[in-house]
Amino acid sequence: MIDTDLIEALARYDSPTLSNAIETFDVRNRDEGYTSQEIRCVFPDLPAVVGYAATVTVRSHEPPLVGLEPAVLWKHVRSIPAPRILLAQDLDDPEGVGAMWGEVQATIFKALGCKAIVTDGVVRDLKEVHAMGLQLYATGTTVSHAYARFESAGHGVMIGGLAVRPGDLLHADRHGVLLIPEAIAARLPDAADQIIAREQKLIGWIRSKDFDPDRLEEMRKLDH
Repeated sequence: MIDTDLIEALARYDSPTLSNAIETFDVRNRDEGYTSQEIRCVFPDLPAVVGYAATVTVRSHEPPLVGLEPAVLWKHVRSIPAPRILLAQDLDDPEGVGAMWGEVQATIFKALGCKAIVTDGVVRDLKEVHAMGLQLYATGTTVSHAYARFESAGHGVMIGGLAVRPGDLLHADRHGVLLIPEAIAARLPDAADQIIAREQKLIGWIRSKDFDPDRLEEMRKLDH
């Protein structure tokens, strides 16, 4: 667990900047640690969120409706430190038969301290969920919940190519969902600020009257 001041600090950055900052510590490959483009931010106007992962798997295809008792999932969610982000892996093949995540479930999980719901399935009731300020990440939308039910909770999930375990620290904004390595989390704001300063210096020079195309390669190297 990290302190709330650091969580708030991380939320002030966008995910591309934090992704660049993580790269400077060489703790994972550059093509790992984030969701693929199929996982879309449903409400790009809402602010970035940072939270700890609670996990669940869901199905919506075919009866029966019987699955995991919701209270089991609620207990798991409450066992995760706040703030929370719910990661819901859709086990249907193909995915996205029905939407587990609409106004009712969004209301429940917002009340349980979740800042966002991330799924490789589909969602609905967008107007109502947006109004409550809960962020959604999904592959798309649908009109029906079909036979939506919970299957399991509190285990590792895979969503959009990103493997997430309960308690993992995540940052999510309009660009996607980013896994934050906790070992370097406290060092990321300084690293991000340095990246921003270098980039803005280069951009400022390019936009200025001093811009010289013949010096572009030289100045670009200084940015790195």
